[in-house]
Amino acid sequence: MGYVAEPIARLIEEFNKLPGIGPKSAQRLTYHLLRNSDQEARALAEAILALKEKVRLCSRCFNSTDSDICRVCQDRERDHTKICIVERPSDVIPLEHTGKYSGVYHVLHGTINPAQGVGPDDLKIEPLLTRLRDGSVTEVIIATNPNVESETMAMYLQRIIAPLGIRVTRLARGLPFGAELEYADDLTLGQALENRQEF
Repeated sequence: MGYVAEPIARLIEEFNKLPGIGPKSAQRLTYHLLRNSDQEARALAEAILALKEKVRLCSRCFNSTDSDICRVCQDRERDHTKICIVERPSDVIPLEHTGKYSGVYHVLHGTINPAQGVGPDDLKIEPLLTRLRDGSVTEVIIATNPNVESETMAMYLQRIIAPLGIRVTRLARGLPFGAELEYADDLTLGQALENRQEF
């Protein structure tokens, strides 16, 4: 990009590093910011800096927060007898958007993956067990992703939590609304059959 001014090329390159942003999108974002006012560009830059400077992990559930205890864990209206286990902080957002869950969360920050050298000690499993041992939790909902590593993680969690006498459930798996049977993979279709409901 020798014909492009260095600051423009640099920002295009940085945007291009973001997930889901290809070269064309990176270019569009860069030129959009160039056209915007200085105030709008400064607000974006300040928001990015604040993200890196102020966001940390909740000391209870390990979700992203800007305080010691996140807003979900602080909320007395939520059902603290239910804990939904997720892999990453970004997994909390879609669950919250459903409006169907009123319990609290625990974020593992990954899955067991021996091929990449990630074992149980590398995740937030021990703090989870500490939370469960106090006797106030009656149900744990395992909300891991539908892939091989996450399935291994879910089975491991079930095996270590069940002896504590806590009910362990997991998200139902199956066909998304609007999907056609012809295009469903075997695993998804099999899970849809296993998790069928009364009509």
